[in-house]
Amino acid sequence: GVTHVIRGDDHLNKAARQLQIIRAMGWPEPTYGHLPLIHGPDGDKLSKRHGALAVDAYRDMGYLPGAMRNYLLRLGWSHGNDEIIPTAQAIAWFNLENIGRSPSRMDYKKLDNLNGHYIRLTDDAALVKDVAALLAHRTPPVTLAGKAGTRLLVAMPGLKERAKTLVELADSAEFLFSDGPRTLDAAAEKVLTADARAVLGKLVPILEKGDWSTSALEERTRAFADAAGLKLGQAAQPIRAALTGRGTSPPIFAMLEVLGREESLARLRAYAV
Repeated sequence: GVTHVIRGDDHLNKAARQLQIIRAMGWPEPTYGHLPLIHGPDGDKLSKRHGALAVDAYRDMGYLPGAMRNYLLRLGWSHGNDEIIPTAQAIAWFNLENIGRSPSRMDYKKLDNLNGHYIRLTDDAALVKDVAALLAHRTPPVTLAGKAGTRLLVAMPGLKERAKTLVELADSAEFLFSDGPRTLDAAAEKVLTADARAVLGKLVPILEKGDWSTSALEERTRAFADAAGLKLGQAAQPIRAALTGRGTSPPIFAMLEVLGREESLARLRAYAV
């Protein structure tokens, strides 16, 4: 019942031997299609040394299924200049005639960029589930219990704009998963100089008074910076470092709102002098 045999061109030399058997048995001859292979960035046949891994490893690396299908499709097939081809559209468009005749090269930078596009298009609640599943596979497993999942959902619009993989997304959101002062990374340590901690010491009493919304927090921080003769970044960067433990994060005033007044102030006071 086999009508077509579609496989890599490294199996081409087997076709002649198989056809002899098929003809000797009087079976219908299938149509053969031998496809160019995927090569590594150096032009050699893709192998484990290039990072060729099982599909579940790409899942653990944070790539979305739709993005992987889109990328692998475009490696060996084209539809004009279309780069973003969702699965349903690929099913409607695909044909054997447009398969490329030359080997393609795996480009992980392009895969990252495409995956980032799919992350930005994905529903926030679905991404929370994806991140939760990714964290559950870690050793030891991480569970998004209680308010961690709620925080992640509220913060997701800002988080997903920067992430290229679910791993990046999960790592950038780590400060949302538990309460208490954060352990500083090297970039945050560099930001939180003695002067920056002194700025926090003056800023905390101003932040704690009034509405705890993104716009109100930014407005009070700007007013403080103007009065102190500082640029906004000189006030916002220490907040970011103390709040997240990192030198980069999603928009920091929105994250203050996500974490709430009590938790945010506790983290800021831990590094204020």
